[in-house]
Amino acid sequence: MKPSFSPIFYFLSLQLAVVAIHGGALPPEVYWKSVLPTTPIPKAITQSLYSVWLEIINVNIHDFADWVEEKSTAVNVGKGGVNVNAGKGGGTNVNVGKGGVNVNTGKGGGTNVNVGGKGRGVSVNTGHKGKPVHVAVSPFLYNYAATETQLHDDTKVALFFLEKDLHYGTKLDAQFTTTSNQATFLPRQVADSIPFSSNKVDDVFTKFSIKPGSEEAHIVKNTLSECEETSVRGEEKYCATSLESMVDFSTSKLGKNVEVVSTEVDKETGLQQYTIAPGVKKISGDKAVVCHKQNYPYAVFYCHKTDTTRTYSVPLEGADGIRVKAVAVCHTDTSQWNPKHLAFQVLKVKPGTVPVCHFLPQDHVVWVQK
Repeated sequence: MKPSFSPIFYFLSLQLAVVAIHGGALPPEVYWKSVLPTTPIPKAITQSLYSVWLEIINVNIHDFADWVEEKSTAVNVGKGGVNVNAGKGGGTNVNVGKGGVNVNTGKGGGTNVNVGGKGRGVSVNTGHKGKPVHVAVSPFLYNYAATETQLHDDTKVALFFLEKDLHYGTKLDAQFTTTSNQATFLPRQVADSIPFSSNKVDDVFTKFSIKPGSEEAHIVKNTLSECEETSVRGEEKYCATSLESMVDFSTSKLGKNVEVVSTEVDKETGLQQYTIAPGVKKISGDKAVVCHKQNYPYAVFYCHKTDTTRTYSVPLEGADGIRVKAVAVCHTDTSQWNPKHLAFQVLKVKPGTVPVCHFLPQDHVVWVQK
């Protein structure tokens, strides 16, 4: 389970994006096509474009009020913050203001999310009786170190595997779920106007009506901290706060003759055994820029470029017959990784000894040279 911000944050970021468009800013996908006219936008990126939201709800800024009324949803914005009530039948009440953020989805019990602590993990408690589920934060970052609890939980899922096992017939347990991170890109001129720094985190809280000390505040601080940490040797890292800045960073490292790929899953599945099907294909040399979507009020991607990465297209077939077009990233030099990284503990290997691979989640992308 992955912690995420309530829909109201995305409503606010959507408002900023729509206002920007009406103020003259070009949609991010237009910039993509102007720089990379022959490179298709992968699904992981299109899911983070706010214009897709507008298309889905079939509404624009001028008739938004009519749509709200039609859906029996009252939206009030004032000094007290933002209140959204989805009507008697919806049972959903969202309040954002001086009191922080409160989401109540009926009598079914509520969700508590805790981020932080010495282990830098996430404790998620759904309902009043269920046991907390410990979820690793950014296990694909090189300086990540797993706690004993995370190691126990994550060994049940093949987050990491060895490159020598990347061939037809290999069986592994995995889980591919649709992303719960619905944060959308803001146009660059809007994103650049919002502080993105631990030193100005209070300004971020104010911008998005986040209560200091709340779960959302901890998530924001954690993302900013990860983005500001020093790179390991041989890595060039950058947190892209807009699609335009991601395009600029990636093309500055790889050139414009690039391919951008992501994992594609037809439908969400539970944990099950997958078999690597025929057709494993290497799709890059050693250079790549891998971008991981962060948990933030708007779309932010942690991108890092290395010269020691091989990327593969891997067809998978689940025990239930579901097929996955997975993207696997293999790191050929792990000598600078944290020795307590989850990968080493799961695979029982030491840093710098063998290539370590992992599948990309659906909301992550990898840029490679064609």
